[in-house]
Amino acid sequence: MLVYLDGTYLPRAEARVSVDDRGFIFGDGVYEVIRASGGCLFTADEHLARLERGMRGIGIPVHADCARDRLLAIAEHLLRENGLLEGEATVYVQVTRGCAPRTHHFPAPECAPTVYLSAARFTPPVQIRVVGASAITHPDIRWSRCDLKTLNLLPNVLAKQRAVEAGATEAILIRDGVVTEGASTNVFGVVGGELRTYSASNYILAGITRGVVIHLAAELGITVAERPILAEELPHVEELFITGTTTDVLPVVQLDGRPIGDGRPGPITNALGEALARRMGMGLLAHRA
Repeated sequence: MLVYLDGTYLPRAEARVSVDDRGFIFGDGVYEVIRASGGCLFTADEHLARLERGMRGIGIPVHADCARDRLLAIAEHLLRENGLLEGEATVYVQVTRGCAPRTHHFPAPECAPTVYLSAARFTPPVQIRVVGASAITHPDIRWSRCDLKTLNLLPNVLAKQRAVEAGATEAILIRDGVVTEGASTNVFGVVGGELRTYSASNYILAGITRGVVIHLAAELGITVAERPILAEELPHVEELFITGTTTDVLPVVQLDGRPIGDGRPGPITNALGEALARRMGMGLLAHRA
């Protein structure tokens, strides 16, 4: 597969990053994953805007090679050249602070960011959406700037590994007695007939799909309260679902070995999942037109 690295398109097996790259040494960088269907990128502008916000948030200069229009053109080129214009795919975008001698403080301003993009085939988890997924709860021990999509993902990795070891799909994170988000997703739940999700703040990554789902809920007449689900309320949650770029709307029907509701995807979850699928399809048709 062809990838892009610092101004050059080359086979993935030939791509090399210096051991002095600050992404390798410190996890000093940001990234995004963008969904593509039929060769068309879904919510690419929102993803690239968030990438730019993340760069500014950690002080990486937004050079010409990592400007939104440039990254969009590279992503579309990779989809074409890798034969990904049919079916589902993802595009990975990563920008690090660049290569410099190892110091904790930032290198000199002339240090150019390292820019990397790749594209890959993607198979949506269609079957698991039908029957629902299982999840576990896990302490949220991450730093307090979760709104920046940085490469520092070790707490997320450890939480996801605990989920895998438990035979679950996701780890639902709990901080100070409330549900924040998943290890790699946002979390929504229906409590007493009210659809809730943690409010956009520095304690969660406000997902692009999360935002789309909130808008879709409004269109369907479903009110979303951006306030957290208490950990003590979890045994009484009527519906639970997670959202993400490669997750879409994924129902959670079992949490810590206990069923959610009647153990099947609920009506609000199904309605929002279907609405998101239609929105993605309409985005594809609009792009082709």
